[in-house]
Amino acid sequence: MVLLAAAVCTKAGKAIVSRQFVEMTRTRIEGLLAAFPKLMNTGKQHTFVETESVRYVYQPMEKLYMVLITTKNSNILEDLETLRLFSRVIPEYCRALEENEISEHCFDLIFAFDEIVALGYRENVNLAQIRTFTEMDSHEEKVFRAVRETQEREAKAEMRRKAKELQQARRDAERQGKKAPGFGGFGSSAVSGGSTAAMITETIIETDKPKVAPAPARPSGPSKALKLGAKGKEVDNFVDKLKSEGETIMSSNMGKRTSEATKVHAPPINMESVHMKIEEKITLTCGRDGGLQNMELHGMIMLRISDDKFGRIRLHVENEDKKGVQLQTHPNVDKKLFTSESLIGLKNPEKSFPVNSDVGVLKWRLQTTEESFIPLTINCWPSESGNGCDVNIEYELQEDNLELNDVVITIPLPSGVGAPVIGEIDGEYRHDSRRNTLEWCLPVIDAKNKSGSLEFSIAGQPNDFFPVQVSFISKKNYCNIQVTKVTQVDGNSPVRFSTETTFLVDKYEIL
Repeated sequence: MVLLAAAVCTKAGKAIVSRQFVEMTRTRIEGLLAAFPKLMNTGKQHTFVETESVRYVYQPMEKLYMVLITTKNSNILEDLETLRLFSRVIPEYCRALEENEISEHCFDLIFAFDEIVALGYRENVNLAQIRTFTEMDSHEEKVFRAVRETQEREAKAEMRRKAKELQQARRDAERQGKKAPGFGGFGSSAVSGGSTAAMITETIIETDKPKVAPAPARPSGPSKALKLGAKGKEVDNFVDKLKSEGETIMSSNMGKRTSEATKVHAPPINMESVHMKIEEKITLTCGRDGGLQNMELHGMIMLRISDDKFGRIRLHVENEDKKGVQLQTHPNVDKKLFTSESLIGLKNPEKSFPVNSDVGVLKWRLQTTEESFIPLTINCWPSESGNGCDVNIEYELQEDNLELNDVVITIPLPSGVGAPVIGEIDGEYRHDSRRNTLEWCLPVIDAKNKSGSLEFSIAGQPNDFFPVQVSFISKKNYCNIQVTKVTQVDGNSPVRFSTETTFLVDKYEIL
């Protein structure tokens, strides 16, 4: 078999993507593809057509053709088998068999074509091997990057631990009225060492100040000792004494504000006679070492009509989703109308939608294991130290168009070891001693606040801090599906409507 070229062209013979495997000029390949539609017999079912010099082996794909141009003495059976492999490659890279989609992924297709044919002869490859070769995924590179990131994190954790020790030593020396300890030496060098130690400690603390939120010196969860009774004055005096010594005390009301904020419901929406509720729920499971095990998202548009005169309406849906969601309309909705014009209307235009009841008119589903689809990534790194574990947790928002509210990241803690010592935190935290959990609370995560970190130390093993659970609520849906307009069936006059959008978490775990 000698394959001259492989091309995707339109019904008129216009080349969209063409890969030549032998020396051919652009003028010649365009002339061959332009002559191809004129050679086909419309009344017969064939998969090839011949001229005096070349043979066209082709397969229709909706509005396009997948065409192989070969020599006349090539094996037609091998040609057909190669054609089938070419036709299977295209849907792997293009979600729709349209000219714009093919043009957008033209280089991906050319690279895949080169894996199938080399110098005019077919390689012994299958679809899975083509995908592997084009991705050029290297396990060794992933291991190297993971090891390097781990070393960097351990170095940062060690630096912060040393800074904490220097800071604590300086405070202890100040309380006892002694000079700050130095780094070694005798006589005058000890004094200079002490000043150097204080200066280095203060420098580290000053640089960390903007990131560190107020944290107690001895963090403790809600317990009976904090309930003020007859000994309220003694507690106040103790707090004042700590403040005078330079300690920063976090008010107990701070933890309550966050919990109360999560319980406060959103203000009621001004509902029109035509009201739509767009709700999405996500179920996601990730591995602690990376990788998305499963992500499933379900969405639905609920329609509620409170006035009889707006019963016969149509909803104009704008679908800008590029993630490949599966849409499904209600059985009583005209499916052809929705497919062709993105309109939701009843099959019988003379009938009306039910009044004063919630009707699900459109639902969608997305299931994937693609890591790039994760809306909020959580990276938890527990590393063992001499006194237990130093835990570093980071979040990063991957979907910039989302705005997540009342985000709570719950980390389990080992029992019977007390409260964690918070080193650095973006946002606030709550320690629940009864459930042995640490809740990292963030009011808003959006494009302006798309990443943050939390660091704490506590006795335990790395496995004690999993699974990490996440909860949030958003007024923007994950899939870009919205109702932009509502019109009446008779006259297409616009109808005022209101929309309520909610994106919730059903289950979000890092195992």
